[in-house]
Amino acid sequence: MRRSILPLLLLLSALASVAGGAVWFIQRDRQALVEQFGHERQAQLQEATRGVAEALEDLGDDLRFAGELLAQPGSPEEHRRELRALLEAVGQYRAIAVYGPDGREQMTLVDRRAQLMPREPAHASALTEMARQALELPQDRIVPSPPVADATSKWMRVFATRLPAEAPGGGGAIAILVDTETFFAPLRLMTADENTRLLLLGFHGRPSPLSAPEVATWYQRLGESAGNQVPGLRALAARMREGESGALMLGEGEARRLGLGPADVVATFMPIRMRGEASWSVAMLSSTSALRSHERLLVLRLSLAALLVALFLVTFGAYVVLANRRAVALRESRRHADRLAHLHEKTQKILDHIPTGVLALTDGGRISAVNQALRTRLPPSALGSTLSEAFPAAPPPVVRRLMDLVAATREDGRVSSLHGEPLNLFGEKGQYNVHVVPLEHSDEEVRTLVVLEDLSNVRMLEDQLLRAEKLATVGVLAAGVAHEIGTPLGIIRGRAEYMLGKLGGAAHPQGRGLSAIIGQIDRVSRTIRQLLDFSRFQPAEARAVFLAPLVRGLEELMQVEADRRRVQLHIEVPEHLPALAADADQLQQVLLNLVLNACDACSAGGHVRLSAFPAREDPPGAQGRLELCVEDDGSGIAPEHLHQVFDPFFTTKKRGQGTGLGLTMVAQIVRNHGGQVEIDSEPGRGTRVTLRWPVAAPSWEEQRHAV
Repeated sequence: MRRSILPLLLLLSALASVAGGAVWFIQRDRQALVEQFGHERQAQLQEATRGVAEALEDLGDDLRFAGELLAQPGSPEEHRRELRALLEAVGQYRAIAVYGPDGREQMTLVDRRAQLMPREPAHASALTEMARQALELPQDRIVPSPPVADATSKWMRVFATRLPAEAPGGGGAIAILVDTETFFAPLRLMTADENTRLLLLGFHGRPSPLSAPEVATWYQRLGESAGNQVPGLRALAARMREGESGALMLGEGEARRLGLGPADVVATFMPIRMRGEASWSVAMLSSTSALRSHERLLVLRLSLAALLVALFLVTFGAYVVLANRRAVALRESRRHADRLAHLHEKTQKILDHIPTGVLALTDGGRISAVNQALRTRLPPSALGSTLSEAFPAAPPPVVRRLMDLVAATREDGRVSSLHGEPLNLFGEKGQYNVHVVPLEHSDEEVRTLVVLEDLSNVRMLEDQLLRAEKLATVGVLAAGVAHEIGTPLGIIRGRAEYMLGKLGGAAHPQGRGLSAIIGQIDRVSRTIRQLLDFSRFQPAEARAVFLAPLVRGLEELMQVEADRRRVQLHIEVPEHLPALAADADQLQQVLLNLVLNACDACSAGGHVRLSAFPAREDPPGAQGRLELCVEDDGSGIAPEHLHQVFDPFFTTKKRGQGTGLGLTMVAQIVRNHGGQVEIDSEPGRGTRVTLRWPVAAPSWEEQRHAV
């Protein structure tokens, strides 16, 4: 009996010694635990501030991008449209204002979604004040304002920077009114712990609304005599204002005053930098009461460890017996799991390699999975978001249609579809087939599938095929008409000239009529020649052609035509542009047609500009393109006629002044060279025709072609 009790006593004494030693060890190394606790809080704070810093960096990039937009050549209306697009693309931006070098306001854009913004006088004064401060700083510096008084939000701030000297007017400043509440959303998650308080100081050293009320109140009283009661907070505030990072310990008494209970407080702090400069500073004050509870819990666990060891020995034998039985079941389960994993991988690969977009919705209407075809077109944060968040560029009515389709499918359990619908899902109109497929109700993560089939490319190919068939038909018809009409017209003209000669010229009473006949026949002959040129169009033999010498060869002819129409011609073609892959003769024909059309559209005293520059956005893998622009300030084209300007025989000129084949030939030549042609026009403001022409491949022999 004693022999059986002795080992048990030895075991209990050993366990008691281990427990006592563990308690002593915990008490001795409590400081190490506190330091580890501080490092963990520091890492947590660093992770939260990273998201805030990225949001501020994005704001800085947007300011720099807006400055570059304003530095680009263009009319004020174009700059207004570009800034309007930036304002509407970022939900936190409420207003954008542009000021000249003298600090005077040149342009102000207000977010249409913010109903109260135009009525807040504090916003306008804050925009003006920060723009004037930015004019006194270097170009790359961004200056934020203190919180702007607002009836609806305490997070409104103005960020301003100086514009480049290349901007119209010689520089200036741009200011953006921003609702910064969502920028600091990652920090809000840290305030959920009741043992944690947050202190967020703005650029001007004031506590933000995110700060804990007790901490913010004591921070504002640091300048008073009451500030001596919180020396740790005073030291923390000083280091935060210096832009430092680190950790401080605050005693129990100070913790009570700050509302953190009777325990030491670990204060971790770090700056939030914007473009390399300390703009904000955040501190997280965490009570160590959880460490004390952890210590007591650990002692209790060590005391119970002996009982657990005894229980473990009893259950271990039973476990060995059951383990063999479970091994068989586990092997079978593993085989099924491998099979399911294989099927899942195969399904995922199939979904990722089909061109149709597929996304899965949870029972709560959030996206749980997206295939590759749709993942590249959605924001990176699409997973876990709603349909409205996943399609930020789509108008609300379009998103509402998708949500109604999902709701209808869940209600009746049947597939709901939209066929060939014009939807603006990704910032541009396109045609889509949309299918919403219900799945098993048991899986809450994948409750519904939304299939988006983009028909835009199919419709574009169909339009191109119809246009090609139309052009081919017109070409055959033109050749037949030209052949059948050309010969009789030649005979008629010869007879008319013969009779005019017999009558003694135009002085005869019938001479004017015969001269009119000859003139009209010549006009018809010119139309026939254009028809023949259209029907005999040959594929381009592209070679390396330098644009500047070619334009110089055409400049005299274009200038003569412009002078005849009393129009001012401006040519801006730099010498250093790369060579184009083009047929020189056809390229001349394109430029001449576009310039003459622009001159015809202008009244006396109008302006026509021919310019060229590298394309701003080249498609992936392309060799590069040049943009050739011909723009005028003439009468413009009505919106209902824009889609017809490249059709054969369509013209907006007066009867008898055009055949309607010029722009058709231009479009045919550009597309035959692998380029693109776009036209942008507004009645009363003029027309801009843009050609995106491929440059010559590096392997081609580069040589200048005389024109």
